[in-house]
Amino acid sequence: MAGVFVCPGLQDDPALKDWSGLKSVLAIETIRSVKGRAGIPAEIRYFLASYEDESAKMATVIRVHWAIENSLHWVLDFTFREGEYRVQYRTAAQNFAMLRKAALNLIIQDTTAKTSLEIRCKKAA
Repeated sequence: MAGVFVCPGLQDDPALKDWSGLKSVLAIETIRSVKGRAGIPAEIRYFLASYEDESAKMATVIRVHWAIENSLHWVLDFTFREGEYRVQYRTAAQNFAMLRKAALNLIIQDTTAKTSLEIRCKKAA
C-alpha cells in the first residue's frame, strides 16, 4: 500500500449521518503490478471505521484483512471455482463451502510434491 490517509471527525458530516458509530474515514492508495499485464495501476479505496487510531495501525489492520482475502478466498474462487456454484438452498451452500474448505486444508497439508494447489487438487481427484 502506497499511502494511508485517516480523516477523523467526519461523523458529523450530513452525508454520513446514517453510519452509526462512525469515527473515521480512511483513504488508501494502492499500487500493484499484475504479472503479464502492462502498466502499474493505482487506485484509491475508502474505508469507514468505528474507531480512531493512527494511520500506521489502521493500515496494518487492512493489510491483515487483505492477506486473509488473498490467501483463502482467492484460492477458493480460483482453485475450486467457488463463485461458479449455483446451489439454491442455504444449508446446501454452507455445507458445500465447508467441504471445499476441508478439502483445501487437506490439500495444503500434502507437502509430498512441490506443486501448485491446482495440480494437487487434480492429483487428489
